[in-house]
Amino acid sequence: MTDHTTYAVDLAKSVFEIAVSNHPGHVRERHRLSRERFLTFFAQQEPGTVLLEACGSAHHWARSMQRLGHDVVLLPPHRVRPYVTGNKTDRSDAKALLEAARNQDIQPVPIKSIDQQSLTALHRLRSAWIAARTARINTVRGLLREFGVFIPLGAKRVRPTLLELLEDPDSPLPHALRPALADCADEIAQFELHLANLEAQLNTLARSIPDIQLLRTIPGVGPITATALIAFVGSVQRFPSGRHFASYLGLTPREHSSGLARRLGAISKRGDTYIRMLLVHGARSVLWSAKRKADPHPIQLWALEIERTRGHNKAAVALANKLARIIWAVWKNQRPYERRNTSLIPPDAIPTTNC
Repeated sequence: MTDHTTYAVDLAKSVFEIAVSNHPGHVRERHRLSRERFLTFFAQQEPGTVLLEACGSAHHWARSMQRLGHDVVLLPPHRVRPYVTGNKTDRSDAKALLEAARNQDIQPVPIKSIDQQSLTALHRLRSAWIAARTARINTVRGLLREFGVFIPLGAKRVRPTLLELLEDPDSPLPHALRPALADCADEIAQFELHLANLEAQLNTLARSIPDIQLLRTIPGVGPITATALIAFVGSVQRFPSGRHFASYLGLTPREHSSGLARRLGAISKRGDTYIRMLLVHGARSVLWSAKRKADPHPIQLWALEIERTRGHNKAAVALANKLARIIWAVWKNQRPYERRNTSLIPPDAIPTTNC
């Protein structure tokens, strides 16, 4: 009987370091291959377990090696790093993968499908365009303040105000600066067009995926948040409870306990920053809409009570925590959200951070 073979691969753009092991803690052989020879090497090997860090291009290579018959395991990079001994090199990184794989407390990262990867790419593009638009808006605001022009708060007010100033020959804008500012106005309009088209595309995709329609029955979860959950989380079945899911998103309190003393502090902020941000924004929208409703949902009444006693920001984060648990229940049980009476949770279970 032959020993099971494990291949630890340190991915890169051009050169890949491979450590082959048949026994735990022992490297049998090493290979350093170019990108062109990488898949050819694995096509010639007996099926085994391939260890990769969940970094750039990892999901592509994982899908490719699965088609070759290998069992692929993606490990979180931040959990592998402590196993690197000595200097950081490609050889030590590959060996660290072998050591980290022996730790059963490290949960593998699910391999994304092509459809999931497409959704994540759309969300990454959306974030990049929002950041670029914000940068242009802040630049315009800063430049105009130098000439005594102050634009009111709100991203939607910047471009119309700028166009009015450019059209007015008596405005305080210097003539030498007007062509460049006109280009900035065009760039902002282009970014807004890109965002509108992309969000329309996400809305179209949302209508064709049943799980997204299910998640959208939850207050505070729209097409952007629902598609992000499908794309970045993948399957909710891997979480045994709603608390595990909320902890995965970094929305549970950070604990610093010892002996009989239990101390809960601010939320841990672990996990995916983007999804956590979307859930907190969704929670804020639920809070704001609750103040305008004559008959708020029970969960809105609960959040308003938290806001009254602990402040708006803490209430929003606490509500985001609760939304994460509701998302887990709805998604796992495949049942739409139903309005139910919600009792107040103990004060020590409320995250004490402004997020």
